[in-house]
Amino acid sequence: MAQTPVLRDECFILVKAQPHRSSKYFETVCCAGIGRDGRWRRQYPVPFRILNDSQKFKRWDWIDYQFTSSKDDPRTESQKVVPETVTVGESVKKSERSRLLSPLIRHSFQEAEKRGESLTLIRPKEIEIVYSEKTDEEISSERAKHAELAAQMSLFDATAKPLEPCPIQFTASWRDYDGKKRRHECDDWETSTAFSRFEREYGRKKAIEIIRSKYEEEYFASGLALAFSTHSRRNVHFGKTNQWLLVGVIRIDASGQGDLLWR
Repeated sequence: MAQTPVLRDECFILVKAQPHRSSKYFETVCCAGIGRDGRWRRQYPVPFRILNDSQKFKRWDWIDYQFTSSKDDPRTESQKVVPETVTVGESVKKSERSRLLSPLIRHSFQEAEKRGESLTLIRPKEIEIVYSEKTDEEISSERAKHAELAAQMSLFDATAKPLEPCPIQFTASWRDYDGKKRRHECDDWETSTAFSRFEREYGRKKAIEIIRSKYEEEYFASGLALAFSTHSRRNVHFGKTNQWLLVGVIRIDASGQGDLLWR
């Protein structure tokens, strides 16, 4: 049987979705970025929390890595990363971000689908961030799953700790430029991490206010883009209608200001 060829690539990271359970890969993160050719790349699975510290990339970091194609994921942009080959380079300068991302902005999912894309950026015409507090039962269930995952991860990293669930589910209620009203739960890891930091500093009520103010006002006025990926199984490659997941909330203006975690 012929072996799947191992290839090399580079991209700068734009998306890190929240960690999820994978029966085969333990805890994994779906990441995505833009290559040297200006096209999307999807890196999955990435066991992010057990990478070496020098390999733990942030949004806007260039990474170099090896990958193979995945028999289970026919989406054009998808790459099966070889984790131990990941190296982190320089970050994209803030003054360059708008220029690099503007060609990837779409007005709607329909436009992205006509182009055959399974990753896309859309500027919302309007947006409201709504939220709901998870129940004690939901949080306990998530904690138990993360504890199990941490136990598996400890086989590779003795310092692995369970990921603390975010107690808030943020949802974007927004309208695209075709006038269609949309609603998507936010699976952006940067958002939940930022909320946790703000909650530690200011308390839950104020933390929610900060997230909403940042996205609805500051980011929206300066250049907010929502990053979406199709579901790994519910997409046109499997004969189904694309299910689009909100995996990133990104400020891409050239004002010289950063994202929530790098102010």
